[in-house]
Amino acid sequence: MADYSPSEDAPPAIGAFDNSYARLPSAFYVRIAPTKVAAPKLIKFNYALADELGLCPPHGHLAAIFAGNLIPSGAAPLAMAYAGHQFGGFSPQLGDGRAILLGEVIDKSGTRRDVQLKGSGPTPFSRRGDGRAALGPVLREYLISEAMHALGIPATRALAAVATGEQVRREGMLPGAVFTRVAASHVRVGTFQYFAARGDVASLKILADYVIDRHYPETRDAERPYLALLQAVSAAQAKLIAQWLHVGFIHGVMNTDNMAISGQTIDFGPCAFMDTYDPATVYSAIDEYGRYAYANQPRIANWNLARLAETLLPLIDEDTDKAIALATEVIEGFQTQYAARWVEGARAKLGLATVEDGDEALMNDLLVAMHKNQADFTNTFHNLGGDARSQFINPTEFDQWAIAYRARLSRDTLSPAERSAKMRQANPAYIPRNHRVEQALNAAIQRDDFTLFEELLTVLANPFDDQPDYARYSAPPEPSERVQNTFCGT
Repeated sequence: MADYSPSEDAPPAIGAFDNSYARLPSAFYVRIAPTKVAAPKLIKFNYALADELGLCPPHGHLAAIFAGNLIPSGAAPLAMAYAGHQFGGFSPQLGDGRAILLGEVIDKSGTRRDVQLKGSGPTPFSRRGDGRAALGPVLREYLISEAMHALGIPATRALAAVATGEQVRREGMLPGAVFTRVAASHVRVGTFQYFAARGDVASLKILADYVIDRHYPETRDAERPYLALLQAVSAAQAKLIAQWLHVGFIHGVMNTDNMAISGQTIDFGPCAFMDTYDPATVYSAIDEYGRYAYANQPRIANWNLARLAETLLPLIDEDTDKAIALATEVIEGFQTQYAARWVEGARAKLGLATVEDGDEALMNDLLVAMHKNQADFTNTFHNLGGDARSQFINPTEFDQWAIAYRARLSRDTLSPAERSAKMRQANPAYIPRNHRVEQALNAAIQRDDFTLFEELLTVLANPFDDQPDYARYSAPPEPSERVQNTFCGT
């Protein structure tokens, strides 16, 4: 890691900020600067993303800027207010307790993007917390968010990771770090809940109009724009959750304050990717009852959307009963939207171009056999056109399923080459396997060695490509390497 000293010169210019959220009423946030750290050291900077954002931070100030020691010219640091249901229990005030929104930039495609520091010190929403982050969770979020992006799944992005030169107290003393993430926005279901809990309909309307203008402008001229907003968010979440399940991703903390209105994956705390297929898989150490297990994620997304719908009722119609009826129709339609997205992705994973009624059953039959035979999720699908049967304890059970699969392929329109290409783009060879992530984090935390972290980032940048030099990263964990629990921390 390179060591850079903060400068006492004028605020550095890193790009053009245009801070729309800071122009909203003061009830939406608290203006606060990051707390300076002792000795910032740059761990990783995403130059490609910085270029995409139109950011050109001076190299000598990278660590100081993205540790929060230097505030860039044009930034408007603030902590956002929000509420949320956490494991089903409602907290009327949460907010950014260890994150500060530096500001917003318009990227080269004309899209507005948030730039936020995590682990940048306490805020009025910290609830007696220290506002800091440990190095391990920062590196985890960097790895997983960039992996999700490479997999084609909407997600926040990693811009920088900086060590603070300070220790943070968790169960023991750990090296501290600050993570910089980039998001379409940080507005959450919990942001709407914050104002609804206070009966502040005027602020709810301001927030809804802001989200429509920023994320869903096509709903602005609808007969009922706030109902159309709910429909648009529901559709975005149906697509997102289906994408999660198609790669074996388990978020781990699908609280309403962790559901972004934009439809991006946000907050990579105890998230993990499944190895052996089991729909009941849970990794999060705090999810004691499996509320956010792999197969529960569509149901929880639907539940979260119902909480969003409740906040929008006074905007949907003055007649409460009518508003409830309209919103209920949208919420009840989520499962149909999700099912359509799921089977669409299933066809891609199976290499199917045409549509038959039995396709969903064909996919489910494979998953049942995989569960029974403890088959690796990623490798089974990646090798479906080759030696997938080797993933099964009893390969003859795969052979039995393959009879129906071959019959289905015979009725499809794709050539073998076209099918192979379609499947290649739907079935990654590499995911952030939990044991590999833990190995990289442990080397960084315990030995200040970032070699495995850098190597894993390289592999995950091209997840659909065969990479012979890194073939070991596609292997499931040995029994002694299996990760049973993952933890929050950023």
